[in-house]
Amino acid sequence: MQSLGLLMTFAVGLAAALVFGFLAHRLKLSPIIGYLLAGVLIGPFTPGIVADREVAEQFAEIGVILLLFGIGLRFNLRELIAVWRVALPGALIQSTLSTTMLAVLLHLMGWSWTSGFILGMAISVASTVVMALVLGERHDLHAPIGHIAIGWTVVEDLLTVALLLVLPILFGQEEGGGQNAASALGFAALMVIGLVAVVVILGRWVIPWLLERIAHTRSRELFTLAVLVLAVGIAVGSARIFGVSIALGAFLAGLAVGRSEFAARAAADAVPMRDAFAVLFFVSVGMLFDPRSIVRTPLLILIVLFVVVVGKPLAAMVTVRLLGKPASIAVPVGAAFSQVGEFSFILGTVARQLGILDDSGWNALVAASILSIALNPTIYRISRRLSAATPRLGSPAAGTRAAPDPRRCILVGYGPVGRIVHGLLVARGASVIVVDLNLDTVRKLKAAGFEGLYGDVLRPGMLEEAGIARAGSLILSADVENAAEIIRYARQLSPHLKILVRCSHLRDAAALTHAGADLVAAGEAEVGVALAEAVTAGDDVDPVAAARQRDGVRARLYQRPKTG
Repeated sequence: MQSLGLLMTFAVGLAAALVFGFLAHRLKLSPIIGYLLAGVLIGPFTPGIVADREVAEQFAEIGVILLLFGIGLRFNLRELIAVWRVALPGALIQSTLSTTMLAVLLHLMGWSWTSGFILGMAISVASTVVMALVLGERHDLHAPIGHIAIGWTVVEDLLTVALLLVLPILFGQEEGGGQNAASALGFAALMVIGLVAVVVILGRWVIPWLLERIAHTRSRELFTLAVLVLAVGIAVGSARIFGVSIALGAFLAGLAVGRSEFAARAAADAVPMRDAFAVLFFVSVGMLFDPRSIVRTPLLILIVLFVVVVGKPLAAMVTVRLLGKPASIAVPVGAAFSQVGEFSFILGTVARQLGILDDSGWNALVAASILSIALNPTIYRISRRLSAATPRLGSPAAGTRAAPDPRRCILVGYGPVGRIVHGLLVARGASVIVVDLNLDTVRKLKAAGFEGLYGDVLRPGMLEEAGIARAGSLILSADVENAAEIIRYARQLSPHLKILVRCSHLRDAAALTHAGADLVAAGEAEVGVALAEAVTAGDDVDPVAAARQRDGVRARLYQRPKTG
């Protein structure tokens, strides 16, 4: 019966998210709003089907792990260290300003300073899950804006972990609180340093060795399983052994794998599972909300929401400007923080257990969280338009994407045909990146000074990793399984991309052309034309007429078969 309840929660949660997410999309709203409403619908405070919130949260935790793991994969360690010069002081300043702002407003309403500061600390923490999805929609996640924002949230996570250790000591029954608090903070710092050291060792030696052995099996299932084990294993191990958050452990796991040549394939393998489980995060948040709290404490909710969607973004924006970043970065970074999320609930739960946050404060936190998460995509979208109007001097406007380079080519497959195509393109000055599932091939290309990417082009995210937004052409030199799906997906990502495809049989050419290929070269047709050319090579035939004849033969061979 327990397993049935687990499956029902999973099925009902995803189904409700699908329905409401679709409705939100049709209304031109963010799907996140639909996911939150789905959680409210199946939560304990509304009539009808009630899903198991604890089970939903456990599924959501998997989504958080995979999402943070994926972010860590794309983060360059040097870039992370660079943004920490902004993220570390930025997080400290912004958290202090937003916490103090809410504490003062609540004190004017009769709250104690202690409760006000605790709720202020809770809302000062942003949701990395929400931020990653919103930044990803605008292609900012792996740009300077995303690097600063995500690095900022990592610092906030560390601060929250330290606060969670200190709160029971300060507000518990133990004596010697100040000394115990200092000891707890020192111990937490040692644990984080120890975790980073372990992750660096794993990323430098253990993980590359393990993934290389798995890659040589040529088994997609084993490689995907290895990625899952690394993501979940390091995340859970970080929490159990070093006492940090699972999210922080997952992020560090991604950083470790990201330093290896397996980063692109690992990211592509994690995407499908990540998206499904990340949706359940928003469903689980919606299940916490009691709609009656809007009627009971409307003013409190409005004050908390005001600080979250106005005060906190302004504090973050001013902080980024004071730290020397242009308005084109400061405005969207500030807007990205106009929400609260998972760590806010953890901190709020501990505060409730210690008796320093009452039910009205908890409900205000949950209500502000749901409303701010729903508003965040719109706020960020507006901020990007504003930031585009104030570009950095001497640089393109914020948010603009580089135009595709017609001489930039993505070549899928490096077999005999791929090597010929690669050689000819390079000889003519083209910039080519090869995507191949043979690790040794990619290593040899890189050793020879060429660009190579190890991964499976059938996996979502691989074409983006190869830089399809900047490419002028895509060549499938291998007879790829499900080539039509790749063509359709590539065409969605880059409508003006020139797509050239190879296939073995003429019967497959029409489907590939219909999918969006600009040119299809079928082995049967091209071999036939080449043999005929070889036979008549010595004949006295006008070259122009011969070329016209070849084109006519190809046109007849590749024409779509008539139906009915």
